[in-house]
Amino acid sequence: MKRLFLLPAMASILFLASCGGNGSSDSAATTADTTTAQTPAVEAPGADIPGIDSVNVTDDIHIDGMDNMQFDKTLFKIKAGQEVKLTMKNVGKLPKEAMSHNVVILAQGTDVQAFGEAAVTAPDHIPAAMASDIIAHTKLLGPGESETISFKIPDAGVYDFICSFPGHFGTMHGKIVVEP
Repeated sequence: MKRLFLLPAMASILFLASCGGNGSSDSAATTADTTTAQTPAVEAPGADIPGIDSVNVTDDIHIDGMDNMQFDKTLFKIKAGQEVKLTMKNVGKLPKEAMSHNVVILAQGTDVQAFGEAAVTAPDHIPAAMASDIIAHTKLLGPGESETISFKIPDAGVYDFICSFPGHFGTMHGKIVVEP
């Protein structure tokens, strides 16, 4: 009887001796890791946007809208609080009734899909009910027309811009990265 009890007891002692020592040093290592861990550096706004590193800060934006429902440029970088001049030109040839373009700069957190859908039936395709979501916009432009506007964005972050002509916002969109 003693042998039956002694064999499992010895096996348990050997098992605990071979494994048990690592448990306490693992918890010590975990404690040390969490106490010496540093807070990650805060990334600049838009740091995760592909191509942002090759974009220079500007206060003079030029965008062309084309008949293929595309902007010629879709990524800009500006400084927070700085006055920015934006010139939009419709370089297409199709009639204004079929292929107008504009630029609408939206506030952070704006639901682009909801804005685009609301713009379909809105006068001049700028929904008055969503005016608080608009930082600035150009008028709708026909072929060969252009407009220059000025605006400021006070807070750093990433801001969407779109063309609000019906059906265009899905392909005519971009981002403005605002640095502190």
